[in-house]
Amino acid sequence: MRIAQISPLIESMPPKLYGGTERVVSWLTEELVAMGHEVTLFASGDSTTSATLAPMRERAIRLDPSVRDPLAPHYRMIEQVYQRKDEFDVLHNHLDYLPLPLLTRQNVPFLTTLHGRLDLGDHMEVFSLFHRAPFVSISDNQRTPMPQLNWLRTVPHGMPATLLTPARVKQEYAAFLGRITPEKGIEQAIRIAGRAGMNLKVAAKVDRVDKEYYDTVVKPMIDGNPHVEFIGEIDDRQKSAFLSGAHALLFPIAWPEPFGLVMIEAMACGTPVIAFRSGSVPEVIDDGVSGFIVTNEDEAVAAAKSLHRLDRTNVRATFDRRWTARRMAEDYVALYQSLIAPTAKLHLVSG
Repeated sequence: MRIAQISPLIESMPPKLYGGTERVVSWLTEELVAMGHEVTLFASGDSTTSATLAPMRERAIRLDPSVRDPLAPHYRMIEQVYQRKDEFDVLHNHLDYLPLPLLTRQNVPFLTTLHGRLDLGDHMEVFSLFHRAPFVSISDNQRTPMPQLNWLRTVPHGMPATLLTPARVKQEYAAFLGRITPEKGIEQAIRIAGRAGMNLKVAAKVDRVDKEYYDTVVKPMIDGNPHVEFIGEIDDRQKSAFLSGAHALLFPIAWPEPFGLVMIEAMACGTPVIAFRSGSVPEVIDDGVSGFIVTNEDEAVAAAKSLHRLDRTNVRATFDRRWTARRMAEDYVALYQSLIAPTAKLHLVSG
């Protein structure tokens, strides 16, 4: 198949550091190429891919301080995709609603994977205009605010099987990985680790929008606390050792997380996850096998003291069974084929 992957331009493919959507699109692209498909990746020019790269600008927006309007490069890309649409059998959109006015007015099969939350009022109003467009969710729970959309299927994320693997290191701490923001539960993680008698290592990004929260709330909880170490943002090369060295990944989220890549990253390293029951968590964690699903800090502390019941080999086996990029790519190929088939039949009849 000739497949166009339409990716965000905020980060390169794959991103240098943080960037959930961009990482997933990169993993999917590489796996599709490995499966023998002809893939064109619309992305920033500093991306690295085995697909055909269609560079939409020289650098990712996050790395380019000259960008004043991040929407402008995306609109330019959307128009270029539209002009080239007939080169492809299917168009895969990862830009939420931005390309929908054009995609819904052309004849090449397309689908849109929604990577974020859908409970924001402004977004709900926009998506409701395109309720017949084909959408893919990354968890069943993600659909909850907008069940009326034309959902084709849920395709959970997957990652390359060998990207992160268990390292032969001693487990000496609890881990927090991702982004410093109230909804990710960093305060709760600090309290849980402390009450469970564990040291906590925090490998996380602090966005500008969360800088005040970090300075006024989180930093005082870390400064002078000998049991908490703030490492900062890390990349994939550092994650195997970081996660393998943890007794568990703490994931005490306070929002309906659509997926939560850090959970399967931990599983890839054989590290169980202790997570609050919210959003996609019950769909990702096999409770009592790859981690524990809890509802509050008291239950999380109890779970931390029960980690000896979990076999880290089984945690990795769960990853291999459910969370690889190959499984994700195969799910999408089945969707692509289902979208292309009606078009092919129509052309055959017309001819």
